[in-house]
Amino acid sequence: MNRISWQRNLGLAGLAALLSLVAGCSLTPAYDRPGAAAPARFKEDQAAPQESGSWKKAEPSEQIARGAWWTVFSDEKLNRLESEALSNNQDLKAAAARLAQANAARGNARASLFPAIDVGFGATRQKVSPDSLYLPAGADSPEQTLWRAQAGISYETDLFGRVSATISAATADVQQSEALFRSVLLALQASVAQNYFNLRQLDSEIDVLKHAAGLREQTLKLVQRRFDEGYINELDVVRARSELALARSDEMSVLRQRAAAEHGLAALLGKVPAEFSVAENLLSPVTVQIPAGLPSSLLERRPDIAAAERAMAAANARIGVARAAFFPSLSLTGNAGFESASFDHLFRWSSRTFLLGPLVGTALSLPIFDGGARDSVLAGSRAKYEEDVANYRQHVLTAFQEVEDNLANLRILREQVTIQDSAIEASSRAAQLSRRQYNEGSISFLDVLDAERSELTTQRTRIRLQGALAASTVNLVRALGGGWGNANASTPRANAPTLLNPS
Repeated sequence: MNRISWQRNLGLAGLAALLSLVAGCSLTPAYDRPGAAAPARFKEDQAAPQESGSWKKAEPSEQIARGAWWTVFSDEKLNRLESEALSNNQDLKAAAARLAQANAARGNARASLFPAIDVGFGATRQKVSPDSLYLPAGADSPEQTLWRAQAGISYETDLFGRVSATISAATADVQQSEALFRSVLLALQASVAQNYFNLRQLDSEIDVLKHAAGLREQTLKLVQRRFDEGYINELDVVRARSELALARSDEMSVLRQRAAAEHGLAALLGKVPAEFSVAENLLSPVTVQIPAGLPSSLLERRPDIAAAERAMAAANARIGVARAAFFPSLSLTGNAGFESASFDHLFRWSSRTFLLGPLVGTALSLPIFDGGARDSVLAGSRAKYEEDVANYRQHVLTAFQEVEDNLANLRILREQVTIQDSAIEASSRAAQLSRRQYNEGSISFLDVLDAERSELTTQRTRIRLQGALAASTVNLVRALGGGWGNANASTPRANAPTLLNPS
């Protein structure tokens, strides 16, 4: 080997070693999940004992299956509705499609790791001007057909980690889309349960109003008889008719609300309202007790928090992409194939041709001046990351607020239901006494109306409190990320998690 050849090979080897070293560099900032405010225990979780050292650092575990949490309500109709919603809801299908788009975008980004290869075949027919061949005026230049069959390859080396940072950002986007899909799924499950319990609440109100209308009819008959017998004047009869009409009107108002709630539930199930109906059924008291668990576990289970955290990771990776734009980029291209003026001679060995390097421009390019465009892109990438950090911390604060709100709602509502039971008992007794005393002529009919109105109001209030209790229970499950108890991120479970229901 002569000296010139040895020097050339040594130079190529040195250049290859340098490019390999540079290609291993990354300009992406080291990602460390920003801290967020997290208390040692929930303020409203009075039942949970406070243990020293029980708080642990949050680790993403949103991929753990939440299971059919709604089965704790032991309602077969609700179970069937949840299954239908999972199969037919259009918002859930749209979220799944968005997840598929994110996966496709990641695949597109990963393709940059590999060379692009293409093949081509074709012919060109050309006639050049006589002047370009230095022929005299009026001379005739020959026409020429050129056949080509060739393969091309192009590859951008991952100098300074631009490609790897792009792939990291796309991967974080996929993980964010997965978390958002789970968030839509959880929202759908909770909405179905809330709409179902709302229907049961309205059915119970309708039942109470029907019973009240029946009592009003009996009262009207009694008052009409006393009027016919001359014991009272017509005023009591008119009042009794008015109360009966009001009870029936209230029943119609609740029926209208029920129809709208049924239509909304049909939309959640992906059905048209004309093809869907739910049989009337009274609301059963919800007695499920849901422990809130450790506050740090909330950060692991909430899919919206996981989505916000993955958005931060994607924004951090895109800072690396923006930084890489300040450094050189190296593109390797080449073409090889056959070229001939005759198709018969196209694939002869003597017709071979090749091209190494770019046809236009240079292989290694270094940006010098762009009027501040790259600086603006980098500044925008950093600002986007700061925005996502703030959004993440706000999601965490909102999550703790929602849990505390629903824990407080459940605690107060249970106490309120107990008090309301006493009010119902007292108002029912007062209504019985007022009707008896009216029949005896010791009180006026207005006293009877007041007692009956109070009885109806306390009954409807209790039903609404029971409905609010059911809704708050569902809201608590949703606020906890679709599960409760201490999640174990290091041991992902394929099956549904155990649902705790302490006695």
